[in-house]
Amino acid sequence: MTDHDVAQDPDERRLSTREAADRLGVKPETVYAYVSRGQLTSRREPGGRSSTFDPKEVDALARRGGRREPSGAGSELAVRTGITLIDRDHCYFRGVDTSELAAHHSYEEVAEWLWTGEMRRGIRFTAPHDALTAARRAVDALPAHTGPMDRLQVAVIAAAAADPLRFDLSERAVLDTARTLIPTLVAALPRRAAGRPPTQAGAGEAGAGEAGAGRAGDELGAGGRRAAELGAADKPAPELGAEDGPLAPRLWSRLTSEPADPPSLRVLDAALVLLIDHDLAASTLAVRVAASARAHPYAIVSAGFGALDGALHGAASGLAHRMLLEVLDRGSAAAVVADHLRAGRRVPGLGHPLYPGEDPRARALFALLEDVPRARPALQAARDVITTTARHKEWHANVDLALAVLTVATGMPAEAGETIFAVARTAGWIAHALEEYDEPPLRMRPSGQYSGPRPPQPLP
Repeated sequence: MTDHDVAQDPDERRLSTREAADRLGVKPETVYAYVSRGQLTSRREPGGRSSTFDPKEVDALARRGGRREPSGAGSELAVRTGITLIDRDHCYFRGVDTSELAAHHSYEEVAEWLWTGEMRRGIRFTAPHDALTAARRAVDALPAHTGPMDRLQVAVIAAAAADPLRFDLSERAVLDTARTLIPTLVAALPRRAAGRPPTQAGAGEAGAGEAGAGRAGDELGAGGRRAAELGAADKPAPELGAEDGPLAPRLWSRLTSEPADPPSLRVLDAALVLLIDHDLAASTLAVRVAASARAHPYAIVSAGFGALDGALHGAASGLAHRMLLEVLDRGSAAAVVADHLRAGRRVPGLGHPLYPGEDPRARALFALLEDVPRARPALQAARDVITTTARHKEWHANVDLALAVLTVATGMPAEAGETIFAVARTAGWIAHALEEYDEPPLRMRPSGQYSGPRPPQPLP
């Protein structure tokens, strides 16, 4: 029943608890939980023994995402969003296939379009001086062995501290923050020094030499078109990481000391696009909870980083990376796959709960990796893993396996896939925060089901 239908009802009949529960798709006890949190108002009719509810209020709660859909394990919070749809082994951003977006637009262009609805060709994100200085100083103070996720988490906090206007949650202010925070995070990571193993790059490399590269100006964007821009990055540093050029070359110089080539940079840029969002993953839900409490954009990104740092979320590509290295070292996928299965572990990089078949993000990246000559050994190793496992399990490649092919082929460390994931997903978190800021505050509060001892209990 729509609001229009309710308005036509001359008696304005109120709903019973069961009717309200049916409209919301929840159990009757959940309706009373909404009442206790102030999301619904109940009333007892004269002479009645049970609560009744205003149909308009119930419908409004359902529209703004208060609905909980039944699931096998009780009930599950459902949030209405216009950002990502996953359907029939395809992923769409605002109705557009993500693989098509990755094939025709850069990360910055897709992020801007996702936030504003406007596709701005050639847009560049630039880090402001104060935020970048604060982030680099904070990151430089960390121990040399600190991993990239720790550096990103410190960088976002330092950038927030340098922004006295961070509490302005107007759309314009949030967008300004987003356009500057992402490049700040990338520029705060240390460069990978040429001629040294990637794992030995020290935090101090983000200092004066990198600042000089930022002052050198944009050496990458003169052509104006995506292929030419990324191709121009096949130059020695500092031009490769010019701080006002395309984001993919800037990130490349933080992930590997190997030289960039246009096909590899296209894969990296496509990976950034494809990983921008993926419905309500754990980190995105954390972001929406923070935004519901009206946390500022830096804080919501910190919430996302916290959830992403879990072993079952952002770090999955690192497991696939190590597996591919072992396959290449042993010359066969069979023994490596057998080791994982013997230990009771899933084979890394295979299977995804949202896709019965192949992850479309993996499919798009594998196609681009075909054009990267140095990726052929890692790509073949990945195919061997898929073929070997397919004899026993209906598991298909997911995006973590495709990321692992890229990171192995280009001399990146195992944690590079997580870094790519974190930088890319920051844009999606901002998009979700913008949606959540338009919703009633503090709506993201599930009700707990107390299972402790019944009160009153004696004083301990």
